[in-house]
Amino acid sequence: MSKIGFVSLGCPKNQLDTEVMLAHLFKAEYEITPEPTEADIVIINTCAFINDAKKESIDNILDIAWLKENANLKGIVVTGCLAERYRDELLTEFPEIDAVLGTGSVHSIVDAVKKVENGERFSEYKDKNEVALGGDRAVLTEDKAYAYLKISEGCNNRCTYCAIPLIRGKFRSRPMDEIIEEARSLVSMGIKELIVIGQDTTAYGVDIYGEYKLHELLSRLAKETDVAWLRILYCYPDKITPELINELKTNEKLVKYIDIPVQHISDSVLKKMNRRGDGKLVREVMKKLREIEGIAIRSTAIVGFPGESEDNFNELCEFIREVKFDRFGAFTYSREEDTPAYNLPDQIDEQVKQDRYDILMREQLSVIEEYNENRLGKKITVLCEGYDTAEKIYVARSEHDAPDIDGKIFFTAKKRHRAGDFVKVKIVEVLDDFDFLAKEI
Repeated sequence: MSKIGFVSLGCPKNQLDTEVMLAHLFKAEYEITPEPTEADIVIINTCAFINDAKKESIDNILDIAWLKENANLKGIVVTGCLAERYRDELLTEFPEIDAVLGTGSVHSIVDAVKKVENGERFSEYKDKNEVALGGDRAVLTEDKAYAYLKISEGCNNRCTYCAIPLIRGKFRSRPMDEIIEEARSLVSMGIKELIVIGQDTTAYGVDIYGEYKLHELLSRLAKETDVAWLRILYCYPDKITPELINELKTNEKLVKYIDIPVQHISDSVLKKMNRRGDGKLVREVMKKLREIEGIAIRSTAIVGFPGESEDNFNELCEFIREVKFDRFGAFTYSREEDTPAYNLPDQIDEQVKQDRYDILMREQLSVIEEYNENRLGKKITVLCEGYDTAEKIYVARSEHDAPDIDGKIFFTAKKRHRAGDFVKVKIVEVLDDFDFLAKEI
């Protein structure tokens, strides 16, 4: 039986698909290797959200193809967003690829591998709107401190710049009881933090329960599981309900952190983006969230969207200074084919996009410097994620830090700790814009 290697790219939602495929392969008794050079067949789970992600996916395909030509690799299977978006083009453009599965065919991974073992080329694109959500998964989090919990799939927002509905389909919520059951299973494995994700987590429940139910789900997760921390990502400002704000205030297991991609603040730009709600709504939501003691707000924005004027951009810069996001990232607009914004007039020059990105991030840097200064000397609880043997120091995160996208807390300790331990520390030094040095207290 073939030895299988995996390359998993893109966001946490894609990682969960990788975990589902791994579970299918384990059940079929395939051996999994972390080293592509040792594999007979490599599966590349790709991303295709923006041009940079597509380039990374293609670069990885080419790198693995080199192993097929120059080493012992026998087959390549491409799955995920790039596979869904470009379908049979991949088999035509990359003869090294042996099989392609769209996002609706994640559960067909064993069939694809068997076809490749038999020397056949194979492709399958089941309806992405009908794919079964959830199911067994092989959790990839090595430290067992945290895991992602997908509560929905797809998106109905139809932002004009976004290809996600083309790739992932319409919005579908998972039943609440099913999510609670999966959460219990993860916690029984030693998971201390569950990170709730979906393309639009705040829309949770509207399709199957007739109203937004994220607040109720979070309440049940806190009461019906032994999880220590809950974190929510991918929240839309127009769906931040009073009930959700109250849950953030009162749910002791829900960390004081929320991720809200606002994308812009100018009304004219938001309208062209087909974003729900205007600048006034966004400001009102931020004001309400800031009333929650200790809350950290993370957001993102897009610069250089078609028709974005200097005045529009200056308004965005002023908004960044005004709101003082605790965590913030920006993107230059990526012109994606088959999206409505692709054909909009007044496309912005790439250099202008980059200049605006640089200016916006400089604005945010002053906010971060103030945040960091205020954090010095603070006593906080962190979640230990392991020990750096080279630096001889523990690595952790605070409730204000999501994995992979935010900073780390490096701390010295009085005693030995394991991944998953909660440790009380004092911040003693700012290491860079996002990381801190602390000591156990």
